[in-house]
This record gives sequence, structure tokens and C-alpha cells, in this order.
Amino acid sequence: MLVVGYLPAIHAAKQATKTIPIVMVTTVDPVASGIVDSLARPGGNITGVTRLSRDLKQKRLELLKEVIPRISRVGVLWDADNENAAIAFKEYEAAARALKIPLQSLAVRGPHPDFEGAFQAAAKERASALITIRDALINRYRRRIADRAIKNRQPSMYEGSEYVEDGGLMSYAVSDAENYRRVATYVDKILKGTKPADLPVEQPAKFELVINLKTAKQIGLTIPANMLARADKVIK
Repeated sequence: MLVVGYLPAIHAAKQATKTIPIVMVTTVDPVASGIVDSLARPGGNITGVTRLSRDLKQKRLELLKEVIPRISRVGVLWDADNENAAIAFKEYEAAARALKIPLQSLAVRGPHPDFEGAFQAAAKERASALITIRDALINRYRRRIADRAIKNRQPSMYEGSEYVEDGGLMSYAVSDAENYRRVATYVDKILKGTKPADLPVEQPAKFELVINLKTAKQIGLTIPANMLARADKVIK
């Protein structure tokens, strides 16, 4: 059995075997990406959990708008070499159009991403806030990204709470702990004889809002009391 988490790895595993069970954890639509036939009936040898929720990207933008009522533009920091990130950026574009919030692409590339250039571009266009699309490359520079956003006094939104723990302003995301508990359930069922094709792909049911109040104070931002009350975790 294979447990895989990134889209290129999932595609590679699918091409490599049609018989070994594969349990995936993915941030993209597994149907649109051609991984499974449908969520209810995945077919083949792949099933698992998707972190995808079409409301998540719009919700993150709405939360930014709540803390910055006069928001004018949002910069989106993403890895231009990552297929997942490219899909996510398009989804942010669609959500931003619905909310009438202009987006600015801040694409970087590895192995040495030009974050300095990205933040300079954001400052030049007077982006009111920053959203970071999480992937393996970006994840290695969490603290650096958070520190630069603080230096620029720029509110930042992330796709995982680990960024907020490293100094980012806030995150709204699926509970990773809950996701991987669900993955363990899939592994257990398959080991006991259930076929992957008979296990529907699960969508997330629990979302967490995490806010770093210390960072808010550093950038001179007041978080509305009702948002603090809704937060699952507040870092002080």
C-alpha cells in the first residue's frame, strides 16, 4: 500500500501501478485532476481524503476583507513550478472575482525563490494583504515569509496553521490532524480487505481559524472582537 500527499506523486503512483492500493491526501479536486472517476465511486486502486473545499479560498479572502474593510488588492505568493499551486491560484482568481477584490500574482520558482522581488512587486502595486499558497517549496521558508510580511506591515493569510505559529497573521484551513486520522482509517479498512474502489473519497468536515495576536500588534492591526471569538486558536 502507498500513502501519497502531493499531486505529482499521486499521478506517478497511479501510472506505476493499477493493483497496489493507494491512499491519497490531496489539496486539489481529484476528479478534475483525473485521479479518480468520482468522489462517491473512485474506481480503480486509489481513494483517500481531499483537503479541497471550494469555499475555503473565498472564505480566506472574506476574512481578510473583514480585518481590512478597505482592502484594495491581495498579493498571492505561489510556486510557479507546482501544478497544485497553479490550480489553487486559478481558484483564488475565481473567488476574488466574485468578491470584486483585485489579485496580484507573486509567483516564485525554486530552488532559490526570489521572495525579495515578490514582496517588492507587492509593495509597488500597494497590495493590502498577502495570501500564501502552501507547497513543499514555500513551506521551507515559512518564517522568512512571515518576517518579511511583518516588516512590510502587511496582513497575511495562510493555508496552514504552522505558518501562523511561525509568525504569520492568520490561517483558515482544514485540520491536518483530523485529515491524517481519516487516512489511518482508510489504511485500516484496506488492510482488512476493503477495496479502494469501494471507499468514497472524503471531503473535509472540520476547518480551523488560527490568529496570531502578537503579529497583529506588530503590524498595527486590530482584529475584530467577533473574529477573535470565532477563532479556534489565538496565539498571544
